[in-house]
Amino acid sequence: MANELLLDTGAFVALVDRSERRHADCVAVLDRWNGAIVTTEAVLTETLYLVGPRWQAQKVCLEFLLRGAFLLVPSSQASLKRVSVLMEKYRNVPMDYADATLVALGEELGIDLVFTLDGRGFSAYRLNQRRPFRLVP
Repeated sequence: MANELLLDTGAFVALVDRSERRHADCVAVLDRWNGAIVTTEAVLTETLYLVGPRWQAQKVCLEFLLRGAFLLVPSSQASLKRVSVLMEKYRNVPMDYADATLVALGEELGIDLVFTLDGRGFSAYRLNQRRPFRLVP
């Protein structure tokens, strides 16, 4: 497995919002990590919405991507088809669109390590219907 980490919304929000309860935990993960951190446009969009309309908070999110700290991977037609299948399969968890894009990306890139505060969802999701995710922090 490559040294890559999937970035979920909750961890992204906690990184940029010092008032978040898990901010220090997430900063510590980022400080120790030395591989690539990848995410999706859906996660970015959800994060920008959750940090609120203030430009300064949104700018911090965008700067992570602009300076190359995180790699934004756009969805393909194939990944969107997979997202639809995943959202149907996990509708009772439930799985939102951003989570589904991360699971599809994990399958596509062979990444089973996810930087998330959503232990409930990512403990239930499986890569390629069998392999569990490993959660950080």
